[in-house]
Amino acid sequence: MTALELSRLQFAVVTVYHYLFVPLSISLATLTAVLQTLAYRARRRGRPDAARWQGLTLVAGKLLMITFAVGIVTGLVQEFQFGLSWSAFARFYGDVFGPTLAIEGMLAFFLEATFLGLWWFGADRLRPALHLATIWVVAVGTLISAYVILAANAFMQNPVAYTLDPETGRARLGDFTELLTNPVVLAAFPHTIAGAFAGGGALLLAIGAFRAWRADGGDPDGRWRLLTRVGAWTTLVSGVAVAGTGDLLGKVMTAVQPMKMAAAEALYATQAGAPFSLFAVGAPGEKEPFFSLDVPWLLSFLATGDPTATVQGIDDLQAQYVAQFGPGEYVPVVPVAYWSFRFMIGFGVLAAAVAAWVLWRTRRGRDLAPGTGLSGLADRWLLRGLWVVPVLPALAATAGWLFTETARQPWLVFGLFRTADGVSPGLTAGEIAASLAGFAVVYGVLAVVWVRLVLRVARTSGDDPGPEAEADETAEADERPLVPTY
Repeated sequence: MTALELSRLQFAVVTVYHYLFVPLSISLATLTAVLQTLAYRARRRGRPDAARWQGLTLVAGKLLMITFAVGIVTGLVQEFQFGLSWSAFARFYGDVFGPTLAIEGMLAFFLEATFLGLWWFGADRLRPALHLATIWVVAVGTLISAYVILAANAFMQNPVAYTLDPETGRARLGDFTELLTNPVVLAAFPHTIAGAFAGGGALLLAIGAFRAWRADGGDPDGRWRLLTRVGAWTTLVSGVAVAGTGDLLGKVMTAVQPMKMAAAEALYATQAGAPFSLFAVGAPGEKEPFFSLDVPWLLSFLATGDPTATVQGIDDLQAQYVAQFGPGEYVPVVPVAYWSFRFMIGFGVLAAAVAAWVLWRTRRGRDLAPGTGLSGLADRWLLRGLWVVPVLPALAATAGWLFTETARQPWLVFGLFRTADGVSPGLTAGEIAASLAGFAVVYGVLAVVWVRLVLRVARTSGDDPGPEAEADETAEADERPLVPTY
């Protein structure tokens, strides 16, 4: 493999691995804050279910701490990549990307790390209302972080708010507000956040279902059934939101990168009322498939909102780009774009369907206990399979990012800067391979640590919320800490 190919592979590995933890951190921060808010309200009103909400807060909070810690390590490596393998791109893009990284690091990350520490260590030191406020600050910080990073990525998809230095050719940032209101980031942010909550909800669903089914002493206060339903509702509602926001993002994508939408359908010839293929099989090297299961007019609707609209094909766009940008190959790897787009949709729909099934099974006070006979056997296999549910949103998110980034090729910044021009000069394939191997080892260790810690939380946390600090003699009864010292 060439230095360019290895650099692309290395950045893909680092980015995809890091993004396994980012959605969980975003969603778990808000879900922890919501659970603690419910515990706080229950405590103030003297309701007996306060301890139940408190125990679930502890579960979500521990998952957040574990995931956040791993995300820090993988995120630092990702930023390191710009100087390691993509220094030419960093010189071109640094004036635009720098301010977003500064906001993400000095504002958003500061909010997340500082207030997460206050929340973790201040459980028995801060008044409950103040302690609750710290986790909400963490949740807001994760959203700010996500937005500014997506704004930086949106520049790569649809460059705005810049000028090109005539001497150096570097991109100079113009109006920062325009950068933050790029149509791509306005559409991508709600789509990304919805996908993040699908992942966090699926993790809580799996843990709640496992504990509700396998608890030695049963589930007397129903906390694990409650966690299961909280996770299922989060996953289902998020799945619907992903579909709606994805439709909006697809229309924006078609407007700014029509080649990406054409590649998503492997549409070579411009067509009015273009169908969307659910599944297609073609011979190697052939443009037209010999079998395709199509939904009529759906691609035109996804691209423009009009089922009869014309969608530009790959061949016409290639000719247009040659005339606009000069000779070259402007077609991405079509099979990767085609299948990653469908895997993104398929895994997301499957996760939402499982969540809907769980909600149906647990309706009106029912639990997840398997039945008897053949139906009971099937139930047992389905219940065991719930452990896999968190993998589905992760696969959907991974496929989505693969589609977003690979279907933009050969551009790093669409229409401005090619991928082949961004690699660090003088970097050899051997050096890149060595660093990639080192990252693989570190990431393998992190994966084992994260999985073991999450399994430990899933098996042991939440049954006993732990001792609460004694209230001060002059304090109100509702001013006791909500969560224990961890």
